[in-house]
Amino acid sequence: MKIFYAIQATGNGHISRAIQLFPYLQKFGAVDFFLSGNNASLNIDLPVKYKSKGCSLHYSKCGGLDYWDIAKNIKPMQLYKDAKSLPLKNYDIIINDFESITALACKLQNVPSIQFGHQASFKSKLTPRPEKKSIMGELILKHYASSPKHIGLHFEKYDSFIHPPIIKDEIIQAEPKNLKHITVYLPSFQKDCLQKAFNKLEGIQFHWFLGDVNFKYTEGNITYFPVNQEQFNQSLISCEGIITGGGFETPAEALYLGKKILSIPIRNHYEQECNAAALKRMGVPVVYEVGDDFAEIIENWLNTETEMPTIQANNINETLQYLFDTYNNK
Repeated sequence: MKIFYAIQATGNGHISRAIQLFPYLQKFGAVDFFLSGNNASLNIDLPVKYKSKGCSLHYSKCGGLDYWDIAKNIKPMQLYKDAKSLPLKNYDIIINDFESITALACKLQNVPSIQFGHQASFKSKLTPRPEKKSIMGELILKHYASSPKHIGLHFEKYDSFIHPPIIKDEIIQAEPKNLKHITVYLPSFQKDCLQKAFNKLEGIQFHWFLGDVNFKYTEGNITYFPVNQEQFNQSLISCEGIITGGGFETPAEALYLGKKILSIPIRNHYEQECNAAALKRMGVPVVYEVGDDFAEIIENWLNTETEMPTIQANNINETLQYLFDTYNNK
């Protein structure tokens, strides 16, 4: 069997999931990956056969999306050419992890596909949303990478087609411990947006993973790390808690490990607002604005006894068998 797997590289989560899935997918056949977007900073140890600049996210300085930068970097004609050039009819199955060019290519070439990943869970109205829904956000979730079939991943089983998160083997096999540091992963924030708040908390050690850091170094109570999967896993496994965005993979791994989480969803990022709504429902504290009182917010978060919910990991073999069975049930 020949498998085409499309990855949206608007962040590291989709790539991290694909890396974990790759050896399991190989049991079903030969896998070629298509990667679009340029927001990822992880080392991509995958057989990427096709690439496109696609649609990438651009951030404002301190925690928001820059829609103007996003829009001006989209090249519609190039996206169309990329979609037409993908040889999808050479493959037995098209798996799409929220990638728009592949979705367009399937329509142009009349080839079926299956959407697999976190965004597919939003096909269900039962999946948590914020109190104030976004019409545009809902349209994007519904149409950006549409597919006739879908299998979702989320923190909880909100609907019949939603499965538990894909958790990396390194996390599942780990023995969590608490070395009292706080892991920080907030890719939409630049260094000077948060550094002052962290420095105020002199008694707390922070492990801060930043995209523009090239090597590990320490200044005061902050140790800066490049975005590196192995180092991040080690920091997460041994942290007291993690401050992160409203993504999916990182909070899922932290929940699996039983770590305290402080979530700061990216402003005007509807999917992250939805994830934050799900986390709040589970009892995870969420902060929507970072201001002068952020140091106090962190201190209160650490000093408040909050029982974190636990989640289960995905049985990858079972889920992939279900995926292939669903795809072939025409």
